[in-house]
Amino acid sequence: MTKQALIVVDIQNDYFAGGKWILDGVDAAADNARNIIESARTNGDLVVHIRHETLSKDAAFFVPDTDGAQLHPKAANLPGELVIVKHHMNPFRETDLKKILDAQGIETVMVVGNMSHMCIDAVTRAAVDFGYSTTVIHDACATHALEFNGVSVPALQVHAAFMAALSFGYAKVVSAADFLNAECQRAN
Repeated sequence: MTKQALIVVDIQNDYFAGGKWILDGVDAAADNARNIIESARTNGDLVVHIRHETLSKDAAFFVPDTDGAQLHPKAANLPGELVIVKHHMNPFRETDLKKILDAQGIETVMVVGNMSHMCIDAVTRAAVDFGYSTTVIHDACATHALEFNGVSVPALQVHAAFMAALSFGYAKVVSAADFLNAECQRAN
């Protein structure tokens, strides 16, 4: 196994058509995430899936024991791949994620998943703070529009603002195509 891990964050049914909290561009992002997952598997990288469950049965989404809280088929784990259930935005908080990464000697993490402005931001900043070299594959992440203080912000701009902030001082932020090209070169 390599010293790299792929953290697949919250690619769950509630974010897709028919779910309770649909994200803009989630299908295209999940397709890119699937390609990154397949590459990580081929390279022998550790693949860790994160699945969010709310602590309340009357939450807006990711309600425990519902189909919406399950991993989406585009990015589902294979038998033997880790699935960590979290209850907070940061997948390191109150889980064994760091312990698992450290036990495997992981030095580098790649991040894909949802939502750009919440859990992707949280896991990326935490990973860097813990000393992992971190890459976010920006087009393998999705989000939705936001509103603050009477200002509506389209999903594309929300995503761009968070990717810009992460790339400024936290992580390498690349496209799926560029990442996969680099992985092919690394393998050769």
